[in-house]
Amino acid sequence: MSPIVKKKGEKFTLPGKYLLFILTLLCTGLIVITFNTNFLSEPVSALGGAVIAPLQEGISKAGSWLSTRSRELVQIRSLLEENEKLRAEIDELTMENIRLQQDRYELTNLRELYDLDAQYDEYEKVGARIIARDSGNWFHSFEINKGTEHGLAIDMNVMAGSGLVGRIVDVGPNWSKVMSIIDDNSNTSGMVLSTSDNLIVSGDLRLYAEGVISFEKLIDSADRVVEGDKIVTSNISDKYLPGILIGYISSISVDSNNLTKSGLITPAVDFEHLEEVLVITQLKQPPGGN
Repeated sequence: MSPIVKKKGEKFTLPGKYLLFILTLLCTGLIVITFNTNFLSEPVSALGGAVIAPLQEGISKAGSWLSTRSRELVQIRSLLEENEKLRAEIDELTMENIRLQQDRYELTNLRELYDLDAQYDEYEKVGARIIARDSGNWFHSFEINKGTEHGLAIDMNVMAGSGLVGRIVDVGPNWSKVMSIIDDNSNTSGMVLSTSDNLIVSGDLRLYAEGVISFEKLIDSADRVVEGDKIVTSNISDKYLPGILIGYISSISVDSNNLTKSGLITPAVDFEHLEEVLVITQLKQPPGGN
């Protein structure tokens, strides 16, 4: 075999079979060293720790986060369901509370009517419920659910609260129309209970915006009538039975003629809140008068 001679100017080239032989020997030596010593174990282990440990930590944190979110979603779903149940219970309790308030209000009204009935026990009465009213803020004209079929007639007196409401002005088989004492067209013969002095009570919706109605033609030469005195229906009225409470004098003054007095009355009935009334089924036998 002739020796390899490198000519001047030529690059050194190692034949492939020699290169393969050298690499084979190198790999074999590394394998032997690896199995018999710790020459590469620590670097490989360190490399693995540096790469794998952060990866495992990241996977662990991601798993923990997903687990926490999953539990929170379950809790949120449970809270939403519980919230819906509570809302339903609140709605039911609210309706029940409204019903109880209505029952209490109706019971209060019935007690007032019962007391009123007992106060005027000399008169026969029929209870009725208001079913309609004319436009406006107050019950100055309204209809009730009783009529001729229940023994009612025109001019029968109507009461509620603590006293006089008005009288029936129209009637049908199962309804009646009532004009109250606060209506602009209403005039009622009244009397000061403490002195028996007569006067005329006039309805006035403009005045009732302040909670009062007016009176006039009071003759009180002895100056005995004072604020707070009770005004009742007079025995000279041809429409109203005597002695039914109308209201209380809230102000009084002498007229320009220096003979009569006039002023304001606070009605005994709340004409803004009416639901049930009592109708006296007895008619006044008119002796003549208002």
